[in-house]
Amino acid sequence: MAISECEHDRIFVLTDDTTINACWPAIEDFRCLKHASLITIEATDAHKNLQALTHVWEELQRGGATRHSCLINLGGGMVTDLGGFAASTFKRGIDFINIPTTLLAMVDASVGGKTGINFGGLKNEIGVFGDSRFVILDTHFLQTLDIDNIRSGYAEMLKHGLISNEVMWAELVNFSLDQPDLQQLQQMVADSVKVKERIVTADPRELGLRKALNLGHTVGHAFESLALKRYTAKAEKHAPDNQPLLHGYAVAYGLICELYLSVIKTGFPTDRMRQTVSFIRRHYGQMAITCDDYPHLIELMTHDKKNTAGTINFTLLGGFGDIRINQTATEAEICEALDFYREG
Repeated sequence: MAISECEHDRIFVLTDDTTINACWPAIEDFRCLKHASLITIEATDAHKNLQALTHVWEELQRGGATRHSCLINLGGGMVTDLGGFAASTFKRGIDFINIPTTLLAMVDASVGGKTGINFGGLKNEIGVFGDSRFVILDTHFLQTLDIDNIRSGYAEMLKHGLISNEVMWAELVNFSLDQPDLQQLQQMVADSVKVKERIVTADPRELGLRKALNLGHTVGHAFESLALKRYTAKAEKHAPDNQPLLHGYAVAYGLICELYLSVIKTGFPTDRMRQTVSFIRRHYGQMAITCDDYPHLIELMTHDKKNTAGTINFTLLGGFGDIRINQTATEAEICEALDFYREG
């Protein structure tokens, strides 16, 4: 149905080297995909880069894609981000459909029209606003996920609860992430997507209210960029224990810091902050940092796209759903928040 709504001459399906095995078999026999051309890129956010983007453009060109072609992005947030950017720029824009296969992509990356790639060691540095024609959510794909990827997506759901209301937050912090009930999670996903859709509809270009969705992300993206640099350096040395930091884990760590700032700067309830932080520490552990990392993390925060005139802007909370955008903090306050993250 979604494909028939997009007038097309050719269909291309973008996967990564995980979803081509775990998810493509679930839809490859659909009649509408009988003549689709497959494009596959390497998995993980470390490959959300210009090289992979160029590969997608080249495969579209090699496959004879025109302005009337359609690209289906089957995968997690990395695939929907990169695929959406590729489609939005190829031939000045072709239709694309997102079929998110991870919890993170379902509740965050595939909804809202943000596309892009990492560049110069910075998260989502290059991109455009480009709306998919359709987003198709099927929580059966969650059965293919390991617990780390469930937790990664859940961090964005936790953020949605914080910026929505206390009832939604309470359900989230009392949910068992050790043995998740996927049937209950399905309804929670629907509620979480509604929060984001409501905000994006009101502010599609992030001029005001949409900045609410950046709670946890100013510090979180800095953690993620630092981790990406460490991952790349270890990859060059072929370190056997090398693992990239999942986006949701970075957001969870960012929430710890930004909820702390919310307590000291905008009056968020201390007990609710500590309950949230306890939940995060229990399920997400901690990324190892030292005081020596603070200057680099703060420098990374200065590159955040919400900033104005070099001033780091945070989204903080006065309470559940009491969103305070464009908040600032001194370097000493940021270091204090990082101390709290490290020491509790």
